[in-house]
Parts: sequence; C-alpha cells; structure tokens
Amino acid sequence: MALSKRESGAAVSDINVTPLVDVMLVLLIIFMVITPMLQKGISVDLARVNNPRMMPAADKEDATVLAVTRDGKMYLGADSITMDKITATVKDRVSDKLDKTVYVKSDARAKYGDVVGVIDMVRAAGVDSVGLLAEKVQTRGGAAAAAAEATQ
Repeated sequence: MALSKRESGAAVSDINVTPLVDVMLVLLIIFMVITPMLQKGISVDLARVNNPRMMPAADKEDATVLAVTRDGKMYLGADSITMDKITATVKDRVSDKLDKTVYVKSDARAKYGDVVGVIDMVRAAGVDSVGLLAEKVQTRGGAAAAAAEATQ
C-alpha cells in the first residue's frame, strides 16, 4: 500500500490566499469608511480656474477657513456661523497668530453677494490677507493639449 505525499507528512507547498484576501477586503472597507471623515470643514464644490496659486498653509491644522455653501450657509471650520458673528470670531481666532491669513472657500454656485459679504466681514476683523480657494481645471489630451496650450 503506497502512501501519498500528504499522508506521508511532507510539507504542503500550496499557498492559501483566502486569509490574505479576507484581510485586504476588511482593510479596504475600513479605509473607504474613514477617508471621508478625514476631510476638515465643510465640503463645497469649488470654482475651477486655469492658473491657481498654491496655498499649502490652507491645509494646516490651525488655518482659519470660512466656507460659503450654495444655499448661503456659512461655516468657520466645521461650525456653522452667522454673518454678524464672523467679524468677532475671526478677530478672536487670528489675534494670537503670526500668519493672519484667512482662507475663504465658496461653492461655485454660491451667490456672489454672500461671498463678498464674508470677505467684507473678514476685512472688518482687521485681516489684510484673504486667500480664495479654488481647484485647478484638469486638462484632457495629455501632450496634445499641452502643445495646443503652448502655441496660444
């Protein structure tokens, strides 16, 4: 009676990937749930521009960011704020900072008057440096679009 390899105690060289796949799927689900929570403040559909200036200081933890949504609501960070409280609150926030820049991000469809009102209230708080946040327009076509853009 001949013994097969499995019965003779030889090592099995097959790789069992099922536990690896299970762990990867759990990690994927965890990252999918956590990623939206990592965003600071209120999410708005920013206006798209061709030549934005990079403002890495707007992503810092202590940056003062005001958001204006398309329905006219205003937020300082993640907290809702009314128009009449913006000046006092911003003045308190930037009084002890070296960088007194306030960043305004507004929805592309927000009313122009609401955005101008927020900027006016920020300026009334004594802030001279206001940054307007926008997204860069994504061009299509790769090298062909870049060549066409360069010739214009």
